[in-house]
Amino acid sequence: MTNNRLVASGSKQAIEQLKYEIARELGVTLGADTSSRLNGTVGGEMTRRLVKLGEQSLNYRK
Repeated sequence: MTNNRLVASGSKQAIEQLKYEIARELGVTLGADTSSRLNGTVGGEMTRRLVKLGEQSLNYRK
């Protein structure tokens, strides 16, 4: 069971949009017919971008 909770309304839609934007940029068609490695590259890039946004947000607040 997962303990992940959304804390901002609309965040699920924003994450989904980000996922498909990144997949399009990388030329990856998401889905069951795509290898887990290719699907994983999208998730990895999402993580990199979200961490970068978080770091920028923290630096902005200082």
